[in-house]
Amino acid sequence: MSKENILNVYSEIGKLKKVLLHRPGKEIENLTPDLMDRLLFDDIPYMEVARQEHDAFANILRSNDVEVLYLEDLAAESIKNFGIKEAFVDEFIKEANIDSIKKRELVKEYILGFSNERDMVDKMMEGIRKEEIRDYKKTSLTDIVGSNYPFIVDPMPNLYFTRDPFATIGQGISLNHMRTVTRNRETLFAKYIFKYHPEYKDKNIPIWFDRENNTSIEGGDELILNNKVIAIGISERTDAYSIETIAKNIFEKDEKFEVVLAFDIPKKRAFMHLDTVFTMVDYNKFTIHPEIEGPLTVYSITRGSKDLKLNIKKETMCLSDILKKYLEVDDVTLIRCGAGNTIDAGREQWNDGSNTLTIAPGEVVVYARNHVTNRLLEQNGIKLHVMPSSELSRGRGGPRCMSMPLVRENLR
Repeated sequence: MSKENILNVYSEIGKLKKVLLHRPGKEIENLTPDLMDRLLFDDIPYMEVARQEHDAFANILRSNDVEVLYLEDLAAESIKNFGIKEAFVDEFIKEANIDSIKKRELVKEYILGFSNERDMVDKMMEGIRKEEIRDYKKTSLTDIVGSNYPFIVDPMPNLYFTRDPFATIGQGISLNHMRTVTRNRETLFAKYIFKYHPEYKDKNIPIWFDRENNTSIEGGDELILNNKVIAIGISERTDAYSIETIAKNIFEKDEKFEVVLAFDIPKKRAFMHLDTVFTMVDYNKFTIHPEIEGPLTVYSITRGSKDLKLNIKKETMCLSDILKKYLEVDDVTLIRCGAGNTIDAGREQWNDGSNTLTIAPGEVVVYARNHVTNRLLEQNGIKLHVMPSSELSRGRGGPRCMSMPLVRENLR
């Protein structure tokens, strides 16, 4: 297999060939109202229906010649060697904030006791209730004071948003450091996949960003506009310093990319990531939340001289002018979520009407519930693949959030 077929993403819209998903598991059923804030959820999806919706999503992709891989499968296939498996479990337990040596020992014994790697990975993802550990006893002050908390290891319900823990950029990856402890454990799966999975190990895949870095970045803020331009949001979840780190590493490796545009977007939940307010659906067409039209502060980052590694220029422009300038097009079409109507835009933005997954130029996957935005997309010549969305949308993420492209065809 050529390197190009391993990882290859030089646009948001090139024909999608291979994608990574996570089918929602029992981690969804371990959500409770009291845990929603801690685990970054606003509502509790019904797992059975969420899985049906997710399967419909995967089937849309397969029916359009996209190879669908699952995070849980790749993770399990990466830890067949016992030494690697044990290292993975040790690192997982270290980051699970288990507060006593005895409990860490019990959890390790429990996890390693599964008869196969896939069941073990599923359990690590879904969380471990105190009642599952046979010899668990409340023997310390910490245990007694925290006795009403039901988990030894928290569930990871955000995992079905595979966009965020890492991002494919060109032929490398940004292995991200997530803003919250709750989500940062998710990046462990990607670390072991790219280090040990037979498909990826020993392939010298560039790492543009490492999860061990202290500043945060999440994949929802990373958009590949074309083979010259990357857009990254400075957001509630992504730090400016992380963007500098990625830019330096990409430019030093002599990748094709020429500019990184750092979009300074509002630091609030409605603008959680750049892709919640802005996605690319065709060569010069974009879905947007009306509030991002501008004027915006954008920092263009380009290669510097030997002494000055980066050239950084601050620009204040409206979104359409920024896109025309850097994509070198005469005109752009901004398709406003909810047709720009205050009520429709607010409702459909809440349900990720601006978060579409483009599977080919002018061809996107969308949530059924965003009917106002969907109608407007069709009026602008976009072909829609509509998926059910009553439960998946409760996690506050759309089709782009739920997918990590691994291979796209290059644009001609």
